[in-house]
Amino acid sequence: MDVSQKKSSAAVSDVGAWAMNVISSVGIIMANKQLMSNAGYAFSFATTLTGFHFSVTALVGLVSNASGYSASKHVPFWELLWFSIVANVSITAMNFSLMLNSVGFYQISKLSMIPVVCVMEWILNNKQYSKEVKMSVVVVVIGVGVCTVTDVKVNLKGFICACLAVLSTSFQQISIGSLQKKHSVGSFELLSKTAPIQATSLLILGPFIDYILSGTFITDYKMSSGAIAFILLSCTLAVFCNISQYLCIGRFSAVSFQVLGHMKTVCVLTLGWLLFDSELTFKNIMGMILAVVGMVIYSWAVEAEKQSGKPVSHSKTSMTEEEIELLKAGLDTTTVKDVEHGATKV
Repeated sequence: MDVSQKKSSAAVSDVGAWAMNVISSVGIIMANKQLMSNAGYAFSFATTLTGFHFSVTALVGLVSNASGYSASKHVPFWELLWFSIVANVSITAMNFSLMLNSVGFYQISKLSMIPVVCVMEWILNNKQYSKEVKMSVVVVVIGVGVCTVTDVKVNLKGFICACLAVLSTSFQQISIGSLQKKHSVGSFELLSKTAPIQATSLLILGPFIDYILSGTFITDYKMSSGAIAFILLSCTLAVFCNISQYLCIGRFSAVSFQVLGHMKTVCVLTLGWLLFDSELTFKNIMGMILAVVGMVIYSWAVEAEKQSGKPVSHSKTSMTEEEIELLKAGLDTTTVKDVEHGATKV
């Protein structure tokens, strides 16, 4: 295979990874809308649901390893445990940030992850960014902010939780790429190693966290066949969402994942308008257009760096942790839930 064919194959793989992430992420939001909204099945246990997600992902990884489909390389347990702790802190802090802050401030904290990831990459990995990349990041942040941020109220406890959520999520996403490179493991292989640890801890602690957030224990929920069906659908989509997230981070970086990941926000707002009669204002439309323009500029800037031979700097962020960061209420005229954290985006 010559160089041009390799580049073409790599480009197709990159597009496939992004497409899988966007489609599965948007799909899980739509499924969780029905599962978690009061108009649906009112299953308001976001953290526990995330535990279900990782349980199914861990099961898929176990079957894959047992069947010989994927190889297993050694990664020190303490590194996997540390990563899982940071990831679970990210999920929990995101949920508490949403509970203690206004949705507007929560969304601002999510948007701040792009510059935070840039700074952390610069400090930890000495990555440099061109002025074109910096400009495009600013355009994307402004665009998404215009179409999603409404009321902004903050308090001390909420501010602390938001800071903890942003720092832990940014560090977790950077760590995914670092662990893959350090131990020469694939994205799915790393996910299959961390998923059991996250699943176990979230299934144990999740019900208590959800009780604090919703005031109800999951044991008090009356399960129906419809709710079970949507939980299974959500878990199935979560497998693809988790795998594609690790794939994207391994192929790109935290900043790239953050910037292009906001395409999911645009898709969710659009689908909410098409499928659920959510309001789409002129402000929303202009913000989405600005965000898309910023993404185009970012893609152009990264490609220009490649052509000039400069080292390209990117990075990643959900489900858990966009990844995994789940929905708590319905997709209404003002809010859109975050798949990875069970938190709301405006």
